[in-house]
Amino acid sequence: MRDYEAEFEKRTAFIRSVLEQSGCEGIVYGNSGGKDSALVGILCKAACDNTVGLILPCTTKRNYDEDAADAEEVAQRYHIETRTVDLTPVKEAERKALDGVTVLNEGALANLAPRIRMLTLYAVAASENRLVAGTGNRSEAYVGYFTKWGDGACDFNPIADLTVTEIYEFLRYLDAPRRVQEKAPSAALFDGQTDEGEMGVTYQALDAFLRGEELPDGQRQRVEQLHRKSEHKRQGVICYGKTE
Repeated sequence: MRDYEAEFEKRTAFIRSVLEQSGCEGIVYGNSGGKDSALVGILCKAACDNTVGLILPCTTKRNYDEDAADAEEVAQRYHIETRTVDLTPVKEAERKALDGVTVLNEGALANLAPRIRMLTLYAVAASENRLVAGTGNRSEAYVGYFTKWGDGACDFNPIADLTVTEIYEFLRYLDAPRRVQEKAPSAALFDGQTDEGEMGVTYQALDAFLRGEELPDGQRQRVEQLHRKSEHKRQGVICYGKTE
């Protein structure tokens, strides 16, 4: 287990350094009510008092109910300024704008919300001279469980090297709300969705793989398959003439 007291000091120092170098005056992040956003919010607030968390419900019941309530609880406990932007009408407007242009498949439709959320975060950031803090972790990055140009976009990320197991350890160290620590992780892209159900592998198995432990063949093959299929998400824009 990591020394989370030392990790807290190093990561808040990192955030202050990034902010100072940027010339920006504050930070904005998406406060989803989940594990990753809770940790990022706590770290950013400790490093920069001028931190704002946006609660961005979009379509699903969970966004409006338990996730919003958990996001508010984190914000209140750690004194993080909170604003709410209802993005359901924005998503519906985009769907209508595409009528007659294309037929949105399930993946395209699910990815609308993360991309609209990032648009909103950057609109606030540009208007208020803020940096956008990322909330992606190492486990999900390895298997590509994030939306390209959606929740995968940010100006900096203070938790990108942490696995989901370590995220939970860090939250326990920080005494984060129990609901955030105990509920089934979900991007809530559609009602009833869970991260593990959509990936087809548990975080426990995924993190064991990342630690170099042996997994049953089926689980190992699933992790390797997800990693291969999502390589384009990690390699960035493919540019003509670009050399390694």
